[in-house]
Amino acid sequence: MADDKTKRDFRDRDRVSADEDYEVEYFSQKVGLTPQQVRDLIGKHGNNRETLEREARKLRG
Repeated sequence: MADDKTKRDFRDRDRVSADEDYEVEYFSQKVGLTPQQVRDLIGKHGNNRETLEREARKLRG
């Protein structure tokens, strides 16, 4: 089920949803990885944005 973009709150700002293509695409552009690499990171480390950014930096070198 897609996000309801009319409901705006800050409950999941610190998470990246692997089910939402636009979130994966935005995050992949932000950290310089492919969308598939981001999905792999989410599968391995969970969807916490801070953890994913740290692991993406490690992956990029």
